[in-house]
Amino acid sequence: MRKKFTWLSLSLALAILTASPSTLARVPLQVVSPSSTQTTTNSLGFDEQLWGSLGQRGDREALISSIDHSLRYLNTAAAVRAYQRYPVRGVTLTRVRSSLLRFRELLLTTNSPIELQAAINREFIFYKSVGNDRRGTVYFTGYFEPIYAASRTPSAEYRYPLYRKPANLASWRKPHPTRAQLEGADGTGRNSPLRGLELYWLRDRFEAFLVHIQGASQLRLPDGKIVTIGYAGSNNYPYNSVGRELAKDGRLPLSGMTIPVMTNYFHKNPNLMSQYLPRNKRFIFFKETYGQPASGSLQVPLTAERSIATDKSLMPPGALALIHAPIPFLNNGQLEYRKVSRYVLDQDTGSAIKGTGRVDYFIGTGPVAGIRAGSIGGRGELYYPLLKN
Repeated sequence: MRKKFTWLSLSLALAILTASPSTLARVPLQVVSPSSTQTTTNSLGFDEQLWGSLGQRGDREALISSIDHSLRYLNTAAAVRAYQRYPVRGVTLTRVRSSLLRFRELLLTTNSPIELQAAINREFIFYKSVGNDRRGTVYFTGYFEPIYAASRTPSAEYRYPLYRKPANLASWRKPHPTRAQLEGADGTGRNSPLRGLELYWLRDRFEAFLVHIQGASQLRLPDGKIVTIGYAGSNNYPYNSVGRELAKDGRLPLSGMTIPVMTNYFHKNPNLMSQYLPRNKRFIFFKETYGQPASGSLQVPLTAERSIATDKSLMPPGALALIHAPIPFLNNGQLEYRKVSRYVLDQDTGSAIKGTGRVDYFIGTGPVAGIRAGSIGGRGELYYPLLKN
């Protein structure tokens, strides 16, 4: 997901639906017809977590904070450039910004989800993603900020390095070296051309690989200190799903292919990592981010369960969105899926988040977020509410 700091979905490994060139050429959003708008917004728009329920506090403040991050982006020259070439007529920078400001005002002045939704039904219209099938079907995955054990120095325990970006990366000859060439057959980088650029070492090879998939991480050092790293660059290869490779070879079924399942499989079969991880030739370089919050492609902080990643060549950057999707929650240690409707901000992108039928949902930080994010994988719908002209 990106330039200064890029997020790559943990669930990219699970991406099943991809956009065809013909899909990319089509108009990505269509206005929901007036006859169906009322039904659509009534069935999708009630965001119960805004106000919370008995004994639980809502998260209006988190959503407002996320809106403010998008407003900051929308006041930049980068936003002006992005909306100058936006492909949907009527979706302009001015309209996206004014819609956010009005929605923020409604959050502060309404007292319930029903009251908020009534105001939105009066003042807004909904643009719906055409999805991957021109019928609005969108495939959702999840991503998160992991926390992994790491060390500044290598040892018998900490063997798997993450690397800084080479100073001469821009002048590397193409094709660039692959993952296998950069990290070696066993992932330890023993004879790597990147020797001397090691930033941190991890003790688990698959965790190091997942940091590459995420593009960022918190790292817990042996003394308990937490440091943060983020995306600094990559070699010139597209992402290839290791999960899909495992399924193709009959190692695991594609149905139910989650990151926890893959993690368990590789921990039981560590020798197979040397066979499968290099099939994703894409390799990420990192930099210290000095405790800055996780940020997306718009260079603004991501908000847990209020930020999404989409294809920014097709979807309006920084805009308010409404998702309707199956999201897993932990209940007494067990995952249960709920169909949720949530207002979110479109603040990120990803190397495998391509086309009109893909959304990556940012869950948050830490192991619980990782379990949930790695288990997201289902079909839903994506809408963008904009003020009526």
